Amino acid sequence: MEKQVPTRGKGQGQRVKGKGQRAKGKGQRAARLSHVDARGRVTMVDVGDKPVTSREAIARGSIRMSREALAQIRRGAVKKGDPLQAARLAGIMAAKQTSALIPLCHPLPIASVHVELTPMARGYDIEARVRTTAQTGVEMEALMAVAVAALTIYDMVKAVDKRMVIGDIRLMKKTGGKSGTFEREP
Repeated sequence: MEKQVPTRGKGQGQRVKGKGQRAKGKGQRAARLSHVDARGRVTMVDVGDKPVTSREAIARGSIRMSREALAQIRRGAVKKGDPLQAARLAGIMAAKQTSALIPLCHPLPIASVHVELTPMARGYDIEARVRTTAQTGVEMEALMAVAVAALTIYDMVKAVDKRMVIGDIRLMKKTGGKSGTFEREP
């Protein structure tokens, strides 16, 4: 369940809409995609007139694995090295390269990236927190950091367990910008 937190100037209980979005109701059209022009062509959103604001995004995901793979990681016995440190570094690098991999993402001045890996009974939960001061948000950078951190663990441990499952990659929270704050219910 998600909630949109109203920004200053909006009434209580109103959903915050971004540019190009319309409320969906009786006799109204659904929200318009911001990366598609009036003729249906893919286009990059022009953020040139948007104000520079502080923005943050938090994304989470997970990787589940066999007991043997988990035991090797926790014993420090993975032949390729420490997959957790490699995953943390890969997640940071991925956040910084998001615009090179996602065609319509803007290159952003990343202020900070933190990637945390929390041990669970059958694997790891991964959280990335990305901050910037820019004209557009860092949601894609946070999601990319989580995905690449999980893929790095998979790459380093696949000799032990090819059945690992990467999943539940999702945006948990974003702050800043015209659309305000989004926070996913736990």
